Amino acid sequence: MSHFGFKRERFDLAPHQALLADPVAGAYASFEGWVRNHNDGRAGVLYLEYEGYEQLGVKEGERIIAEAFARFDITKAHCIHRLGKLEIGELAVWVGVSAAHRDAAFAACRYIIDEVKHRVPIWKKEHYADGDSGWVNCEACAAHAADTPPLK
Repeated sequence: MSHFGFKRERFDLAPHQALLADPVAGAYASFEGWVRNHNDGRAGVLYLEYEGYEQLGVKEGERIIAEAFARFDITKAHCIHRLGKLEIGELAVWVGVSAAHRDAAFAACRYIIDEVKHRVPIWKKEHYADGDSGWVNCEACAAHAADTPPLK
């Protein structure tokens, strides 16, 4: 079963949350990342465009979730990241984790989103009201990639 994926269209969270149900789980933690109207003190973001290297992204996303299973006492975990054009307020990324106890669920959820943001090949372009646009955090991603071991 796949634990990480991309979607190009809006999606309902309920079926994905239902995948996390488990009789041994007493906790569920999630993270939702939404498109906001500003970045780094600059207002006027109209919308975003996400692009990703899907084949490599799924492989790395699956690796991140496998690492979360190895590090934390969790029962299930899933992550979905949107690609394409997203309007202000739209869901851009979702992470859900279930575990017997809340500490593991919270820690694994945080680990997954932090690693996805650093390691999965996804690029974000912001479009501003003044007509300007630009790719965000490409330099930080490239610096982190230099410190990450190659995929096998």
